[in-house]
Amino acid sequence: MRAVSGLVLIAVALVTARVGGPLFLITWIVASAAIFWEWQRLPGAAAMSRLVVGFVALVAAAIAAAADSTLLALLILAVGAGVLAAIPAADRLWAAAGLVYAGLLVVALVSLRSSFPFGSHAIIWLFATVWSTDVFAYFGGRLIGGPKIWPRVSPSKTWSGTLTGLAAGALFGTWVVLRDPPAPTPMAPIFLLSLAAAALSQVGDAFESAIKRHFGVKDSSNLIPGHGGVMDRLDGFIAAAVFAFVFGLIRAQTTVAGGLFYWP
Repeated sequence: MRAVSGLVLIAVALVTARVGGPLFLITWIVASAAIFWEWQRLPGAAAMSRLVVGFVALVAAAIAAAADSTLLALLILAVGAGVLAAIPAADRLWAAAGLVYAGLLVVALVSLRSSFPFGSHAIIWLFATVWSTDVFAYFGGRLIGGPKIWPRVSPSKTWSGTLTGLAAGALFGTWVVLRDPPAPTPMAPIFLLSLAAAALSQVGDAFESAIKRHFGVKDSSNLIPGHGGVMDRLDGFIAAAVFAFVFGLIRAQTTVAGGLFYWP
């Protein structure tokens, strides 16, 4: 079941990345909504009023990002988080943080994918970097072993696995871009970008592990058979995607994804 679920997720991710448009938008709205719901459930804070506010904000922010209104999308998330924080409850700041966490994922990905003509390249690059980091970190840790990084939070993560994953993420991320360059893209910048994205994906994984440890749960939910929750599958990807979005936005001359790949 775990293998079947994994193959289905990979197929959906690749097909929607290539097709783009409404299919990509809807897919990642659903994913971000699932993450928001899982985040609210961890402290038992999934009240209907919060879920409605969060879902409306996620949809509105995603649509704004698809229309190239990135600042409006971020403003919608900020306002939505403020509304959640204003709803009286002991965990209202947690609820607000969940909207930011889930919302940045969909805004980042939709903004990147909408960046013609670099959009699909940006998403495939993220997949290649994060997936190779995860796979090689797992097998590197299993085969090499050695000291643990943070046993209290991630008992199975080793330094050997992490370094193996970082190297693989940087190399595969660079290869997938340079084999079909979308723009004048020298090797050094894309290698460093891939290395940074790989490192931050590991940080994102540790961050989510720390949250689950804090609330004493193993999985964020059971939405994905054999894998746990959507948060569990996308924790590292969220961190890498937000990094790519912020970096591209800072360097953008015409589009967000262009800021990643265009190095004249």
